[in-house]
Amino acid sequence: MELQVTNSPFNQEQVELLNRLLPTLSESQRNWLSGYLTALQGAAGSAAGSAPSAVPAADAPAVAPEVTVLFGSQTGNSQGLAKKVTKKLEERGCQVTIASMKDFKPNNLKKVHNLLIIVSTHGDGEPPDNAVTFYEFLHSKRAPQLEELRYSVLALGDTSYEFFCQTGKDFDKRLEDLGGKRLVSRADCDVDFEETAGEWMNQVVNALSQASAAPATATAVANAVTGGTESEYSRSNPFQAEVLDNLNLNGRGSDRETRHIEISLEGSNLQYEPGDSLGVYPENHPRLVDKLIETMGWKADEPVPVNKNGDQRPLREALLRHYEITVLTKPLLEQAAKLTSSKKLQELLEAGREQDLKSYIHDRDLLDLVQEFALKGASAAEFVAILRKLPARLYSISSSPKATPNEVHLTVRAVRYEAHGRERYGVCSVHLAERTESGTALPVFIQHNPNFKLPASADAPIIMIGPGTGVAPFRAFLAEREETGAEGKSWLFFGDQHFSTDFLYQTEWQRWLKDGVLTRMDVAFSRDTDKKVYVQHRMMEKSREFYQWLQEGAYVYICGDEKKMAHDVHAALAAILEQEGGMSAAQAAEYLSRMQQDNRYQRDVY
Repeated sequence: MELQVTNSPFNQEQVELLNRLLPTLSESQRNWLSGYLTALQGAAGSAAGSAPSAVPAADAPAVAPEVTVLFGSQTGNSQGLAKKVTKKLEERGCQVTIASMKDFKPNNLKKVHNLLIIVSTHGDGEPPDNAVTFYEFLHSKRAPQLEELRYSVLALGDTSYEFFCQTGKDFDKRLEDLGGKRLVSRADCDVDFEETAGEWMNQVVNALSQASAAPATATAVANAVTGGTESEYSRSNPFQAEVLDNLNLNGRGSDRETRHIEISLEGSNLQYEPGDSLGVYPENHPRLVDKLIETMGWKADEPVPVNKNGDQRPLREALLRHYEITVLTKPLLEQAAKLTSSKKLQELLEAGREQDLKSYIHDRDLLDLVQEFALKGASAAEFVAILRKLPARLYSISSSPKATPNEVHLTVRAVRYEAHGRERYGVCSVHLAERTESGTALPVFIQHNPNFKLPASADAPIIMIGPGTGVAPFRAFLAEREETGAEGKSWLFFGDQHFSTDFLYQTEWQRWLKDGVLTRMDVAFSRDTDKKVYVQHRMMEKSREFYQWLQEGAYVYICGDEKKMAHDVHAALAAILEQEGGMSAAQAAEYLSRMQQDNRYQRDVY
């Protein structure tokens, strides 16, 4: 919402200045400015003689504690939780500074007395991109002693990964080693994090809050300034969105199936920006659910609980929509071992067999578990009690709200493969590909990702690297730039298997190239040549031009597979800096780190 002379008390010059400034401010900057203006207004009132009479010292309220909330977030979950706890603390009178770990000056840590860390774990136990610098500082010899610090850590993770919540655990231990005292014990959240995070917040707020409440929160003022309004729909209350269209983007003969799905947000008030993700609550495959019920000898219509409130649903519905049945984790196997006398399962969980356990868990599901370890005999109610909730899947949005109002588009590759003698399915991708037709409803919510956004300046050049479905957000970027008339140059690197069948959105890229919205495009189709060629190879072939774009201030974006592609592309970036910029390996690493700090190097990887 832009300010105008007609909808604000400002003159034309002030309106123009504010409209240029406000969109460039970070969340922490807006919050600080809001608080500053509130304090300034109070000071003005005092100067005018309107201040209340002095309160006797004995009756004066206690000074509200100052709290620093730092978040490290890859997809936005940690940042969203940081905002929630900030709001709760401000409502209880605390003075809160909230910041990304990337924006926090580590040397100020010594001045902090109450610190809350909210951080996710990325990849194989690694900190998210915007937490790396702070993480490395804290674990270096430069980190100060923190005997005056009280702290607490909220860790986000996924129990299906070996290094569950590792980054949060590392922060928790390191702060203790530096002399800090725990305000509240660390809480470790699985993918279904709302309840655990809520309990942690309540404990933290109770530990820090004062009797006096702030008259107005900075967050509330910030929303008033920016005209922000929130939808009633969220992760915990998804919107039932109608599917408008569902198309296969791959040509005949391709061994891949990539769906372009258009979804209506009409009536939801859900707002998003290019770079955000759509959360989708899927259903498990009916064949797997039915086979599981049959194997265990259960009754499909038997009522079972689906939450801690005791709400019940028929077993088949519960297994379809409420519980995860396709991913095995160590905690799940430990609970399952209590339901059976299987010596084989007990032995698999013994110390020293971690590699065997990891190998077993890979590509197996709940049906494998109950068949292999004779779990038949356990009741449906006690069995579902050990299952975790079916988590939402996040997909990078491939549309611009300016180009397609009240719609959101997804680009999803259906995952199907065979393992251990049985066909396997990607839960959400196959649900979308096979059982989501035009007119059906999907439970969805918006996952904001402030760490993957177009530059504030429309003139800034951008380089986008997105193989396969990783190209999704770049379709959104270009659609947005077309609508806003952005003048900045743009360069897309796209790759897939075959030109003839797998060139996703080919006609759109060609139109944008013709119209100048897309300045240049390089493609890599790995199966069309004797030697496999990927996007990182195309980058190296154009290394001189690539480096020139970097020197001109280009923003670099990567989207796609984290395990292999993102690492290879990062290595190619470093190689270009060394080759074309004459840098050492250490200098190239520092250059890329500086780009990340300046938001010129952003990744949406999974």
